[in-house]
Amino acid sequence: MWRRTWLVFAQAVTVAVAALFVVLTFKPEWLPGGRAGIAGSVLPAPTLLQVALPPAASGAASGAAMGAATGFALAARRAAPAVVSISATKMNRNPHADDPRFKFFFGDGPAPQQQVGLGSGVIVAPEGYLLTNQHVVEGATEIEVQLPDGRATRARVVGSDTETDIAVLKIELDGLPVIALGDVRALSVGDPVLAIGNPFNVGQTVTAGIVSALDRSEAGVSRFQNFIQTDAAINPGNSGGALVDAQGALVGINTAIFSRTGGSLGIGFAVPADTARQVMEQLIRDGKVRRGWIGVEPRELSAELAEGLNLPVKSGVLIAGVLQNGPAGKAGLRPGDVVLQIGERPIRTVAELFAAVATLQPDTETVLLTQRGNEQVRVTVKVGERTAGTAPGR
Repeated sequence: MWRRTWLVFAQAVTVAVAALFVVLTFKPEWLPGGRAGIAGSVLPAPTLLQVALPPAASGAASGAAMGAATGFALAARRAAPAVVSISATKMNRNPHADDPRFKFFFGDGPAPQQQVGLGSGVIVAPEGYLLTNQHVVEGATEIEVQLPDGRATRARVVGSDTETDIAVLKIELDGLPVIALGDVRALSVGDPVLAIGNPFNVGQTVTAGIVSALDRSEAGVSRFQNFIQTDAAINPGNSGGALVDAQGALVGINTAIFSRTGGSLGIGFAVPADTARQVMEQLIRDGKVRRGWIGVEPRELSAELAEGLNLPVKSGVLIAGVLQNGPAGKAGLRPGDVVLQIGERPIRTVAELFAAVATLQPDTETVLLTQRGNEQVRVTVKVGERTAGTAPGR
């Protein structure tokens, strides 16, 4: 009896399910709730994120994310057309080739070997002036510049400056893209920057990083320079390329790296754009860079030294020696004086004194604020001109 009842129940359920399937498929409006009745009941509930962000707000968030994602792309598009690749051809000769004794034993020796050096440069003026590194074009007999738009041309060296490793080139082309110059004084540690150049001759490459430090003088390149340090990847071939800010404006010329392998380890240095501009203007106008010289031997002023000398100041640069008949000596500066300020520029380290003196124009006058014992003394110095080998040459 119970088997028959179970069979009838199973058949009834099967028929009901089949009927429900047919109605759901072909006549869903017959069911309670209309067409969306069952479907609506099985959809997942809105998530908290969907409830908190209505369509308008969600769209705004997407727009902000898209703006952040394209910020570096815009900077790269603005700056990249003005960053060029440089091929510098050099002839390597045996350094003893002109020695008569060498010729006696070895004759004329092997013929000079042609070497091609690679680097980068930045177009900074519509007249065709480029900034690059001095070491990129040093000793070159032929320089070729390749623009990102495919054009190529020969370049000539207008002038170069070993102290800052800056060279100015000139090309003759029309319709040149020119990079905008940024405000280096507005840079802060942590600001995003891009390095643009031609590393390893793979083609124009953009790398991103931040300003790691400012006023670096430990790069071992120049005593008269305070570099911008960045972790944007800089590799061989990037030398002379552009360091740009988030708006695509030039803030530095990539110059050197700290590396044990020859590749980037995240410590790169760039010549500040304002320094490069000053060098360029002098090279174009005068054909050389003139630097100030006052003839002193400086020393860092440590807290212990200041205490030992009973000085009321804790920062500045101690004058350890003064060159007799030098500009500072004639002005009355004495050993033991502490330089606190040159012109309007505060002086806290020897590196800052180097940089401040180097930017002074020869044959002009400047005022040094010094601490002499317990009193402050202003000394007016007529600036001399620094020449190679001048010592003490500060």
